[in-house]
Order: sequence, then structure tokens, then C-alpha cells
Amino acid sequence: MNNSAISNKYDTLKRVIQKWPALAVAFSGGVDSSLLLAAAVDSLGDRVVALTAVSALHPAREIRTAVDIASRLGVRHVLIRTDEMRQPAFRANTPERCYLCKKMIFERLIATAAAMGTHQLAHGVNMDDFEDFRPGLRAAAEMAIRAPLVDARLSKAEVRRLARERGLPNWNRPAKACLASRVPYDTPLSHSLLAQVEAAENLLEDMAFEGGRVRCHGPLARIELATEADMVRVISPECRQRLVQGMKNIGFTYVALDMEGYRQGSMNDALVSRRDT
Repeated sequence: MNNSAISNKYDTLKRVIQKWPALAVAFSGGVDSSLLLAAAVDSLGDRVVALTAVSALHPAREIRTAVDIASRLGVRHVLIRTDEMRQPAFRANTPERCYLCKKMIFERLIATAAAMGTHQLAHGVNMDDFEDFRPGLRAAAEMAIRAPLVDARLSKAEVRRLARERGLPNWNRPAKACLASRVPYDTPLSHSLLAQVEAAENLLEDMAFEGGRVRCHGPLARIELATEADMVRVISPECRQRLVQGMKNIGFTYVALDMEGYRQGSMNDALVSRRDT
């Protein structure tokens, strides 16, 4: 798509937002919600508030990124402590986990926004998100959470391009789903398990393996790397030794490299197979 068409989509995005007197943005610090927040600031100025959920599900580094981006945009930013883990149904980690999680988070964000006098809440879902199994989108629809990026028909690639043009420093930052998505369905969630996954992915990032995932299968860490170059680098003796030792220090007994590499929603593969049988 050429520059003019992309610019037209950003204009469309701003027109969508301008319909509302004020807007609260469910702001994770990822590129999608960052572009949405930037467009909201461009459209509504100080009638925008960014709301960020903080819990064991959200990596601390992502929260710091959210704080930085909100500060750069000069927008009001509220960190909201959520506690999804208090719900037994969520901890059970069924395929409805994402639906339950989003319901709890959106309820808190809606209440916070209303207390601030804002009655519209939007989230950063884009057109590509509908291609994966995402029960959380159903929760958003049921609760009338706005999706301006979808209204503007923006894909992930277009979001990144517009974010770069808008000067957002995280325009090319890899996507970061919540930490529970690293654990197979029906494996109960715990704070210690989520902390283990977060530490493992921090290690990957510290070793410059951007966009990778560590899927937790009990004592086994299944590592998905994002590029062929990463696959080559990780098997070098020095790199492999550091990674294996680091994972064992974090608490894993076995460390495996997934030969398919990173696939968005790879934990859903087993769910699809189960439904097909």
C-alpha cells in the first residue's frame, strides 16, 4: 500500500476517534495500543486517558515500556492493579482463559474510566487479530469495547508503518501476549509459574533473541525463536551453554529448541487437534 493510502487510513482512524467527546485507551505498551493512543491524542488532546492493567500476567518490562510511551505522548496514564489469579476459573487455564481474563480486566478499566468521567473505552485490536483463536475478542464485543483500528481497517503491517511515521519508538517491537499464553491449556496457573516464564523470556531478550517465546511444559522449556539467523546462532557452543545454564538456573530441567520457530498462538495447535478428533 502506498504512502497516500496509509495516510488516508490514519485520517480515517482519527475521524473515528473524533466522534467521541473523550476516550480511555486500554494501553498495554504494544505497538497497536500505542498507535491507537497516539491517534487519540492527535484527535482529542487532553480528553484522553491511558489505562494499563498491572498483574502477574504482564511482564514488568512491558509495563515500563507503557509508562515510557505514555510519557512521550504527554497523556494521562493510570496503572491499575488487577488480580486475575484470584479467580479459580481463570487459574484452571481452560481454552476460555483469555475470555475470562479480558472480562475481568475490561470491567476494571471501564469502572476506572467512568470514575474519571470517560464513558468510551477502546482497545488496540487490528484486522489480523481475527485470524487467530482469541476468545478475548468475544469479551470485548460483549462489553462494547471500541476497536478503532478495526474501524479504520488497519492490518498489523500498516499499524507498524504508521507507528514508525508517528515517531513511536516501539514501532518494530515484537508482539508480547500475556504470560499465561506460554502455558498449555488445562495446566493450572500459579504466580511462580508465570514468574518462571517471565524470567525465561527476559533471558532470551537479554541474549538478543527478539520476538522469541518460551513455552512451559512442566520441567521442559520449549524455545521458539523468531528468525533463521537466531536458529543458527543459538546452537553455537557459547550461546547454547549460556542459554541452557540460564534456563536451568530459572528452574527448568530440560531445554528444547522448537524446530518450527515462533508461531503466533502455537499453544492453540493442540486445541485445534483436540477439536478435530
